[in-house]
Amino acid sequence: MGLLSRLFGGDGGNTGAVKAAPGPSNVKIHPAVDNGIKPAKPGFSGGTLRCHCKTNPVVVKVSDQTAHNHVCGCTKCWKPKGAVFSQVAVVGRDKVQVLENGDKLHVIDESAAIRRTACRECGVHMIGRIEDQGHPFHGLDFIHTELSPDAGWSPVEFGAFCSSVIESGVEPSRMPAIRARIKELGVEPYDCLSPPLMDAIATHVAKAKGVLPA
Repeated sequence: MGLLSRLFGGDGGNTGAVKAAPGPSNVKIHPAVDNGIKPAKPGFSGGTLRCHCKTNPVVVKVSDQTAHNHVCGCTKCWKPKGAVFSQVAVVGRDKVQVLENGDKLHVIDESAAIRRTACRECGVHMIGRIEDQGHPFHGLDFIHTELSPDAGWSPVEFGAFCSSVIESGVEPSRMPAIRARIKELGVEPYDCLSPPLMDAIATHVAKAKGVLPA
């Protein structure tokens, strides 16, 4: 996976057994995981993403497997209607290409670290890109694999910024059940990013400061 491997190690995907949802639950996280987390497909090398427009959808080609797929509780990431969390993964920006109707895309917030690019008509986020070359994740694009009809993408590995769902209107009293449900799905809930990603950020900063060798 090139850049992903250099930043985080490994092959960028998890091909383990399906993490089944053990029994019914009235705690909903995201439609893509509520019925269990599906494993990656060995040898999977990407597919296409489509916005929600019925006609002339934005089509984006991703020519690699994703990494660090996770459910995210922040208020910036796009999520489908009714979902408490979004679902986000990363892939090298050189593996992302807009194929159709790119004229419908616009950057929601030019000042944000992650420039989330959405369809003007349906509002779906297609690509989150980092232009700051000093950012730890520069070179990676953030995408939503749920927008793809192709099966085999890397599975959700953790829950990020879980407490932030309160900022979107979730009652604080629901948080124990939400965290318990994420654990029930077989992944860990965090109130930041996963430990490997937090380590990657700290390593980047340490190298920039000269504390660690570049």
